[in-house]
Amino acid sequence: MNAATAYDWENALARARAHSPFLSGLLDRQPELAERLEAGEMSAALGWAQRAGQGAPDVSSALRREKRGLALALGLGDLAGALPLAAVMRELSDFADRALDAAIAEAITNRVPDAEPAGFIALALGKHGAQELNYSSDIDPILLYDPETLPRRERDDPGEAAARIARRVVQTMGHIDAEGYVFRVDLRLRPASEVSPPAIPVEAALAHYESSALAWERAAFIRARACAGDIDEGRDFLNAIRPFVWRKSLDFGAIAEIGRLTARIRESHKGALQPGPGFNLKTGRGGIREVEFYAQTHQLIHGGRNPALRLRGTRATLDALAEAGIIASDDAAVLGESYDRLRVLEHRLQMVQDQQTHSLPGDEAGLDNVARLDGLADGAELVAELETITEAVGRRYDKLIAAHGNPSGKAVAVPRQEEPAQLARELAELGFPESEQLAERIEGWRQGKVRALRSAAARAAFETIQPALLAALARSPDPARAFNRWEQLLARLPSALNLFHLLEARPALLALMAQVLSLAPPLADALARRADLLDPLIDATAFDLPGSVSELARDFADGEDGDDYQRMLDRVRRRVSEVRFALGVQLIEGATDPLAIAAASSRVAEAALTVLARATIAEFRQAHGVVPESELVILGLGRFGGGALTHASDLDIVYLFTGDHEAESDGPRPIGATLYYNRLAQRISGALSVPTAEGALYEVDTRLRPSGTQGPLVVSYDSFERYQCEQAWTWEHMALCRARVLLGSAPAATALGEVIERVLTAPREAGKLRAEVLEMRSKMAQHKPAKGPLDAKLGRGGLVDLEFIVHYLQLRHGVGLSPYLPLAIAALAKAGLCPAGLGAAHDRLTRLLVSVRLLAPDGEEPAEGPRAALAKACGCDDWQAVLTSFAEARAVVRSAWGEVFGEELESE
Repeated sequence: MNAATAYDWENALARARAHSPFLSGLLDRQPELAERLEAGEMSAALGWAQRAGQGAPDVSSALRREKRGLALALGLGDLAGALPLAAVMRELSDFADRALDAAIAEAITNRVPDAEPAGFIALALGKHGAQELNYSSDIDPILLYDPETLPRRERDDPGEAAARIARRVVQTMGHIDAEGYVFRVDLRLRPASEVSPPAIPVEAALAHYESSALAWERAAFIRARACAGDIDEGRDFLNAIRPFVWRKSLDFGAIAEIGRLTARIRESHKGALQPGPGFNLKTGRGGIREVEFYAQTHQLIHGGRNPALRLRGTRATLDALAEAGIIASDDAAVLGESYDRLRVLEHRLQMVQDQQTHSLPGDEAGLDNVARLDGLADGAELVAELETITEAVGRRYDKLIAAHGNPSGKAVAVPRQEEPAQLARELAELGFPESEQLAERIEGWRQGKVRALRSAAARAAFETIQPALLAALARSPDPARAFNRWEQLLARLPSALNLFHLLEARPALLALMAQVLSLAPPLADALARRADLLDPLIDATAFDLPGSVSELARDFADGEDGDDYQRMLDRVRRRVSEVRFALGVQLIEGATDPLAIAAASSRVAEAALTVLARATIAEFRQAHGVVPESELVILGLGRFGGGALTHASDLDIVYLFTGDHEAESDGPRPIGATLYYNRLAQRISGALSVPTAEGALYEVDTRLRPSGTQGPLVVSYDSFERYQCEQAWTWEHMALCRARVLLGSAPAATALGEVIERVLTAPREAGKLRAEVLEMRSKMAQHKPAKGPLDAKLGRGGLVDLEFIVHYLQLRHGVGLSPYLPLAIAALAKAGLCPAGLGAAHDRLTRLLVSVRLLAPDGEEPAEGPRAALAKACGCDDWQAVLTSFAEARAVVRSAWGEVFGEELESE
């Protein structure tokens, strides 16, 4: 490119000669390269630098010549503005990769000539791993080897051979001679560096990271990548330790330790506290490290659950955190821009004499020199700019330390364990009844009756949260119930240490957990099975409604490379359970309309079905292939088809298949189409309902299929249409009014929709239809009475009666044929076929049904606490308003029943 007209090369060269003895010397030593730079030929200069080592007598010399050429080309390109910061860092990092790779190959062939370099791995960490190396950076690789594949002499011990290779690599890279050096190499990030050899066997490293690694090592591997040597084996190693780095369950003990580490780094800083002479751009308050740790701490917290955050670059990570709603966009922008400017100034410091320094000069003349190299007027202007930058970064980092660390950097004292009598008095003061008995129960926990509290670490962690925990339980709507359910939860957990750390790190979760325990039995049961369901609630985004079915499906399907079918099942169960739990919490908090919760619950179930069905189909095809010109179609009915599930809803589904039922699959083990799809459907139902280590997802109900439980699980389109037209009962056609295709191609869905429309719009004799509907509802009332006074579904005047009205009118008139009840009701009302108030009655009854399924699942009137939550969820001022609203909605349904059927609704 002709950059001479776009960038100020003349000024850059003048600043380099005046203020950088290092760059000035390189210009004199490399006149051919200097000519290209003076002409503004950036690409040509980089190409010349990368070829500078050609013809050198050995690898060591070749690398030093290339390094020297790159130092000048990158330095001048940076000063002229021809290379942005990211490009400079990337070029330096790429060279470090090439240099390490060449040094490893040379070290191996030096001992075993003509050997194919293999079995020796260099992992890049830190800025090298992130491809953000600075101008005069050290590199901090971890060197690993595979004893089985490492080339060595016949009598060599693998460990000794690897150590010799490692030492030669360090010598090649770091030794200073007349031609300079390549990179200083620091191996202290390897496991147990004070006692371990310079290269570690792969298996030993795996054992270390899986069992005894420290929190800082986990943070270090956020930016790790295989950069040189046997890269494929290096990637395999990083894949193997990925669960150590990116944990699905939050390890707040480790996160707190990272926080304490960051606080200690700030406290131990010995240089200038404010920008000025001697200020350290890397470790000073508001400096480079604080931006990096800010990004990495959030990655540690959220990256296990959100793979989009598993990035190495600091700027990219900040942007991804903002995109995910974890940090504010303004914070990401300020920190990112500050980081870039600090890194540029760091490069200026290092360009002066090619020194690995991060501190501003200690004298005024030196400060002025660095400023002028950068193009500023003097050191005062530089200091003023840094004051603004570091204050903006430091203020945000202060908040991070407050949230995750111990500002003192000292060990946290464990509260003294109270005597039972003292604890009983405290419980009484908090308002607990029977405080002495509760104190004895708590003492029993401590004495080993609860498995999760048998370790000293767990007891210490519990003592830390106990006062706040008991206070939160006492403030809950039903303290006694909350206490009992906390005890049940604790008794079921094999280990509670991480839960205690989580509640210590996020005190606000204590109140939320107490609400769950006291108000919602289904959520309390789920929490007792999986305490880590609280983990996602640390994000404000947990109270956002989930996105579309396709967005949810992408989230559920987003796993790790190499996940097998069973791991996929567990992952989907885990993610679905988390989203459903969060939706339940939204409801009991009154944060979201129950109608929106019902719709979101349906989207979650549909996404889970989509992901599990597709994965099961792919797994099944490996053995049986596909049936040509045929596919499986899944139809949702009931509340699932209508897109409005409660927390306790089953999934009503019907399996169908297109094409010829006499066809045969084309796989290694071919089978006929009917058997093929019946076996496949059984597996999909199992994927949705059979418990695994992560529990079960949904109960699947397939009784609405043709011929019910007496018929095959899956039938062809032709059989389905023939049955619906010739044999189906009226109640089956009523069920078909809420049928919706959940899985299947667009042509298959269209074809099935046409079949369903023909069935639903077929001529019917009005009197016969009315008689059959009324007889059916009467029998249902006898066999399925209301569960309690709050049963908004089965109680007379409830949702079942409303659905009977709607489906009767749909079948009689062929109007409002939408699976979504609100749309169907609106269309019928517009046609003058049902009262206009039926839609509002449906919404009131549905809100109550969705809320009662969580807050009063037995259908009986709940205690005071759940009453208040029910009222809030239903948009009512108090409990009496709930009962009044319920009665009014039922009255509307009763009136509509009389208007449509010409008779009063039977009493209960």
